[in-house]
Amino acid sequence: MASLVAVSAAGTAPVRLRMVESSEVMALLAVSLHGGPPIAPLPLNPVERARAIAMLQPDQHVIEADAGAVIATSGSTGAPKGVVLSGAAIRASVEATDHRLGGPGDWVLALPVHYVAGFMVLARACLAGTRAVRVRSDLTDLPEVAATLAELRYISLVPAQLDRALRHPELNEALASFSSVLVGGGPANPDVVEQARALDIRVVTTYGMSETCGGCVYDGEPLEGVDVELTEDGRIMIRSRSLFSGYRLRPDLTAAALVDGRFRTQDRGRWQAGRLIVLGRTDDIVITGGHKVDLGEVERCVQRWAAERHACAVVLGIPDAVWGTLIIAVSDSAHSLGDLQGVVCQSLPGYALPRELIHLDPLPALPSGKPDRVAIESMIMKTLAPRQARV
Repeated sequence: MASLVAVSAAGTAPVRLRMVESSEVMALLAVSLHGGPPIAPLPLNPVERARAIAMLQPDQHVIEADAGAVIATSGSTGAPKGVVLSGAAIRASVEATDHRLGGPGDWVLALPVHYVAGFMVLARACLAGTRAVRVRSDLTDLPEVAATLAELRYISLVPAQLDRALRHPELNEALASFSSVLVGGGPANPDVVEQARALDIRVVTTYGMSETCGGCVYDGEPLEGVDVELTEDGRIMIRSRSLFSGYRLRPDLTAAALVDGRFRTQDRGRWQAGRLIVLGRTDDIVITGGHKVDLGEVERCVQRWAAERHACAVVLGIPDAVWGTLIIAVSDSAHSLGDLQGVVCQSLPGYALPRELIHLDPLPALPSGKPDRVAIESMIMKTLAPRQARV
């Protein structure tokens, strides 16, 4: 375990930021949440680990005085940032979650703890004095573990884990025994959620990010103490006691993201019957062939198409000399572009349809389960480069 000496930005008493292994987080979390040295969980993957250490900058001995932990963003759309979470913010998030779910219970850890979703599973168990039991990411040992848990039991998953689990009756039965199954870290396919609920699995869709200590909106409704506002252009703004303190050693990014006590997200949304509907990222609006297209809307349609074929897919907008932005679907299952367009055209105008469908198996993913969009786009650009050069 490495550590680095740090002093607060105000020059007060020194604190020590400890870079810790995943297996050490639970033991050290209780100390950090009660005024002890803040912790920074490290990934197991060597590449991710190197990126995390580079982000933490061990040679820079500065850390916010109220820090309880520094959690890396997923890096699915770029370089990871270090999100500084205070002990007070973590406790506020835990309290709001317990209040919404019906009280503290045992938790199952099926996600990496260096990302906020896995980290908060441990924080909830730690502060409540309940258990957090690890399972494999494919959930194959979940039935055995579920049999040992308290009556109130919870698990947090990403959408891909739920989708894969629904194909196995023994996992369906195990998941149905949970008081709540939180699903977040990305948009959940409504058809998959409906299928799970039809099997008596109590799915709770969540929206949040590292900067909000994980999920702060459950099934479209903000948790207690969370205020969600939409700007005129639909940008989601969040005010809450569970907001982060800032980005590690990046006061410029902190000032841009925290405005008048509100977190300025990169997401767009709208209200529907009192519930927040997340539409996609603010940079998902592109111009293709002279038409304005919402890539988030295209991806939701493509992902429904993929789910029906037990596949995964993402949508990219690639700079193109002819179209301005070329809309491309990338899937880990081999199907025809005509098949995809035939389904998507039932929901979207022709100019919004993907112009290409590229087969990429396996689809690069982060340990969190999210598609690694940076890696996918890099691979796709290498594939397209020779063709663009000929044009």
